[in-house]
Amino acid sequence: MSYIVQRQDRFYVVAYDGLDPLTGRERRRWHPVGHDRHEAEQLAARLDRERDATPAAPTGPVTFGEFLTNTWIPHKRRQVRATTAYRYAWFVDRYIQPSVGDILLRRLRADHLDALYDTLATTGGTDGNGRAPKTILEVHAVIRAALDHAVARRLVDRNVARDTRSRRRSPASGVARSWTAAELSTFLTAARGQRLYPALHLAAHTGMRRGEIVGLKWSDLSLAHSRLSVSRTLQNVGGRPVEFAPKTRTSRRSVEIDRATLDELRRWRRQVERDRLPCGPDDWMFCNTTGRFLNPESISQLFDRIVQRSGLPRVRFHDLRHTHASLLVADGTAIKVVSERLGHAHPAFTMHTYQHLLPGMSGAAAERFATLVATASR
Repeated sequence: MSYIVQRQDRFYVVAYDGLDPLTGRERRRWHPVGHDRHEAEQLAARLDRERDATPAAPTGPVTFGEFLTNTWIPHKRRQVRATTAYRYAWFVDRYIQPSVGDILLRRLRADHLDALYDTLATTGGTDGNGRAPKTILEVHAVIRAALDHAVARRLVDRNVARDTRSRRRSPASGVARSWTAAELSTFLTAARGQRLYPALHLAAHTGMRRGEIVGLKWSDLSLAHSRLSVSRTLQNVGGRPVEFAPKTRTSRRSVEIDRATLDELRRWRRQVERDRLPCGPDDWMFCNTTGRFLNPESISQLFDRIVQRSGLPRVRFHDLRHTHASLLVADGTAIKVVSERLGHAHPAFTMHTYQHLLPGMSGAAAERFATLVATASR
């Protein structure tokens, strides 16, 4: 049975999620709701209905699309974040259902899936030029997981997704992309006239994730200490804002900001006040022109438009985070400090990600050491 927990002015629905296979202890999944208790009660009731519902036995042959929509997606909604379930459903509706959704589940073959992946790679993109290898791999992962569930329920004898050629494909690997300091400066100059420039400036000067930026509230800003508290991430699920805890335990952190960034945020608040938009302690720091939450995708689209017009090397919005870290590491900032600013789980991850910047620094350290010894011998 689900129950409601109130912490300060926010409500959470806590739902039973079965037994941990390793410890045997009961697992509970926390679902953040917001400030409305009635909405929390509705969510708790829906989760209980979904848990208690007994799937109707199929009266005839089931297509792969029917299995995904009626069985697997509802099953995953009880296990993963709402944003993750929404993305699974989006993959099913956009890529899987149109191609192989009408094939009977028991007649689905690896050749069907290989044909789907080949189509996605060649003409499956919105511009007709094909999807990226990473997207195809994600589609394959959804199909493989769904068929694993079908095998577990004894609807099929074998997971044919494990026989496809695409199981051996993987996106091209490489170091994280980033700009130089001059390129970042060029971008910020080009973005200066945009209404949401303060959000772009903040991302560049802190390395915060997109969901962390749009999830900020004015109460998270400490003017006295020039510090931002990162305590939530905001995602858009079906047109509604949904708050989640930060990505990892260490993602919940305080980020020191420089004086220029603090001044930008002060100017932004004055502009919000002039526009008569909400700017109380519990209001979103960055909002759209109507005062509603800022869709994370809209800030990425703004970023892409500015990059395209400026002629800079094409990078993603997330690469502002890589740029922030790369410039700090290349300038000699301690890896632990960079790791704490980014909210990485461990400095070793930061070291692994940005190790390509370290050889030159190591050489400089060798020269400094030699100078110290030579000076002491004189």
